[in-house]
Amino acid sequence: MSAISLQNGRLDSAARERYWGDGFLFPIKVMGSEVAANARARLEAIERDWLDAGLPLPLNTYKRINAHVVMPFVVDLAREPAILDVIEGVLGPDILLYSAEFFVKEPQTRQVVSMHQDLTYWGLGAIDGLVTAWLALSPATPESGCMDFVTGSHKNPILPHDDTFDANNLLSRGQEIRVDIEEHDKTSIVLEPGEMSLHHGLTIHGSGPNVSDDRRIGCVFRYIRPDMKQEVGTRDYAMHARGEDRYGHFTHVPRPEALFSQDSLAQYDEIRAEQAKTMMKGASESVALYG
Repeated sequence: MSAISLQNGRLDSAARERYWGDGFLFPIKVMGSEVAANARARLEAIERDWLDAGLPLPLNTYKRINAHVVMPFVVDLAREPAILDVIEGVLGPDILLYSAEFFVKEPQTRQVVSMHQDLTYWGLGAIDGLVTAWLALSPATPESGCMDFVTGSHKNPILPHDDTFDANNLLSRGQEIRVDIEEHDKTSIVLEPGEMSLHHGLTIHGSGPNVSDDRRIGCVFRYIRPDMKQEVGTRDYAMHARGEDRYGHFTHVPRPEALFSQDSLAQYDEIRAEQAKTMMKGASESVALYG
């Protein structure tokens, strides 16, 4: 599919209508392939240098939840003007970074993401004020386990999900929507490095295994309007990205000064503990959040 055309780097009215009609939009070119390759190299350097560096939690935990709290370069990626210009077309001028994470599927592995809706366990309700940007740092294809979206599914409420706790599922609870999705209802979200997709928090989506010979690496940013509010937990967190926060519904998180600094690790533990109370509420098993 040809890349979404932008007007001075921003979504035009046709692209915005397509997003709100389909519940997703792709592919959107936001950086050159060399810049994406550099971001991948920085991630893989962290994987190499910090795997056995005595971090309090497994390195994969820091990659899979709130990576922006402990990795400065992730914040810099999330605040890239080219990305925020696109996000502004969905959320408006005031933008908070709600979370950032890496979804990595190693080559020739069976890890999947079951079909689900993002907003199911976040305690934010069925809102329009959150959008997920999925930035490809390596090719995302059907062979490598790219995402599949169900067109128009964001017009549903939050639907019932079952917890599978499958070891091969990259989701925290292995959550899977209690609805049968036909293959012909899925759209494969093929992306080249430097391209991203957007999707609504209620859009049904998932992905299959990576049967290719390369890693499938996605850097995922979730942006939220400041007027949104946590409805289940007692406290929630976000980082300033653009514009103003006139509401104060979220505790603002600072950009970390260095990789895995002591201050950022302490902040990380605080956020993880609070968000786990919300995300794991009602779970049939006691599990750590991306532990």
